[in-house]
This record gives sequence, structure tokens and C-alpha cells, in this order.
Amino acid sequence: MQNQSKPYFSCFWQPSLRLSQAVLCVLLLACVAVVLAAIPLALKLAVIVLLSVQMYAQLRCLRDYQQPSLRRGVRHTSAGWQLWSAEHGWRSIQLRADSMAIPALVLLRYRYAHQWFYCSALIPFDSAPQDSHRRLRVRLKFSRQRWQAVK
Repeated sequence: MQNQSKPYFSCFWQPSLRLSQAVLCVLLLACVAVVLAAIPLALKLAVIVLLSVQMYAQLRCLRDYQQPSLRRGVRHTSAGWQLWSAEHGWRSIQLRADSMAIPALVLLRYRYAHQWFYCSALIPFDSAPQDSHRRLRVRLKFSRQRWQAVK
């Protein structure tokens, strides 16, 4: 049930502010749990350092979440699915069957041509316009050639 008047569909998104805040809260709770855990001090320090590095990376992401270079996009044309990034432009992808589309988020599991491992893209509802996010979910659920091989 695809709209024949539009030959392709595209959706762009940016990093989610709410998801970054949720990750920071979970990392903070993990730090508290490590401090309260009955484990050796050296192990506590090592885990706290690793969690701190992750928190620093997340804070940088939170600070720069509006940067144009962090925007991503996906489109579906007669040639199949394609993923857009600022570095590489449009590149053909093959979606995996375990890609998921629910009202709160879209999880894209994909691989590029000539690549044996799969990557993931999480698209929460607040990172794309509401109408675009809804159309992406519908397109993913009803696309007939969703899992065809990349050419």
C-alpha cells in the first residue's frame, strides 16, 4: 500500500536530547551502585574511571547535539533503502529482519554493501519531526522489499 505519487520517501533526524539525558541518569546511577558495592577499591576506581569517560563522551554529545554533522537520514527509493551521513552522503543499505518500529522509537538494523557485520541506528520519537517519524514506521512495516540484498 505505497503511495505511487511519491517515488521515494526520506526521513532525517538528529541526536535525541531526551535519550542523552536518560543515558546520563543511568550512568550516574551506575556510579552510585559501584561506590556502594562491596568490591575491592582498585576495581571500584577502574569502573568509576570507565563510567566517567562514558559520561564525558555523553556530555559532549549532549552539548553538540544540534551540530549539522550529526544529522542522519534514511530514504526508500525504487533502488532500495539508503542511509545518509554528512561524511559519506547517501549509501545503499540492507535492513535486517530484526529492525523494529514502534510509536516511541525506530530501531534500524542494517549493513552496507560488502560488509559482513550489521550496524544499528536508534531513532527516538523526539529526534525527527512527528509526521516523518510516523511515515518511517509505516514504511518499515509495510515495505515489501525491506530485506533485499544490497547491490
